[in-house]
Amino acid sequence: MSFSEFDLIEKFFSGHANRDDVVLGIGDDAAVLNVPAGQQLVVTMDTLIEGVHFPAETSAEDIGYKSLAVSLSDLAAMGAEPAWATLSLAIPAYDKTWLKDFSHGFLTLAQKYNVALVGGDTVRGPLSITVQLHGFVPAHKVLRRDRACNNDLIYVTGTLGDAGLALAGLQNNLNLEPMALKRLRKRLDSPTPRVEAGLALRGLASACIDISDGLLSDLAHITNKSSVGAEIMLQHLPLSTDTEQYIAQSNDWNMVLSSGDDYELCFTVSADNKTRVESLLTASGCTCIGKITLQAGIRCLYSDGSLYESDKTGFDHFAV
Repeated sequence: MSFSEFDLIEKFFSGHANRDDVVLGIGDDAAVLNVPAGQQLVVTMDTLIEGVHFPAETSAEDIGYKSLAVSLSDLAAMGAEPAWATLSLAIPAYDKTWLKDFSHGFLTLAQKYNVALVGGDTVRGPLSITVQLHGFVPAHKVLRRDRACNNDLIYVTGTLGDAGLALAGLQNNLNLEPMALKRLRKRLDSPTPRVEAGLALRGLASACIDISDGLLSDLAHITNKSSVGAEIMLQHLPLSTDTEQYIAQSNDWNMVLSSGDDYELCFTVSADNKTRVESLLTASGCTCIGKITLQAGIRCLYSDGSLYESDKTGFDHFAV
């Protein structure tokens, strides 16, 4: 039985543009969309490659979920409300079960955040997924990386290091208990995009970024763009029980500081906004981990004030 590209799109991805601002979605040469008055359009794009961004044995549903979640995390870091997505999907062959599970993971998350899939492309080739996501933010309310100020407090949402620990377990670099690996792998395969937190931080955070390549690497984008430095207190870093146990046994803080795939938010706020931010972000949880300084660079300190020397920064596709 022959099956065309257009049959694939119609069967698994059409009929989900249920937003009033979508004039024309899937089914034409391009989408036609209305940007609301007084809003600015925020656009991001991410590509996920098998064996680079997810292990080869990852379920199709988790791949579909994560391919949208990572872009939602980018919009969250900008304080943007998600609206429209386009999807470019390369697959080795037509696989009805795989496509059904992939589209379910993708579209279930899209529905949760009122994202309309309005177009894209499907081709035969090595498995890779590219998502372009569009969102809105009121004019001049976007969160940026370049506005952190001296003495601002540094916060992160959620917990750090779980995804990196899971990946190390899957790659047999660490011997993890099966139940611990199962808990940690959920954080690797299906991260929670902090969309609500990003929206709440509009007008409160001085700078914001999502943690995709590791805390040190991503916080450095804020400090470099803002021409400031930072001090991080290791004992304040939020850890899950599994990661806390690993740190207690190894003192390997690089797992928390430099592992990618957390997809939490790292943001800075003035001391005046501390109480309000902490009250608004109770759902995702937020933890103050340090402060912005005038001294350049990022220093990681033990509770006694001594320096933790890290020999890593974060994930880089082209590092040699």
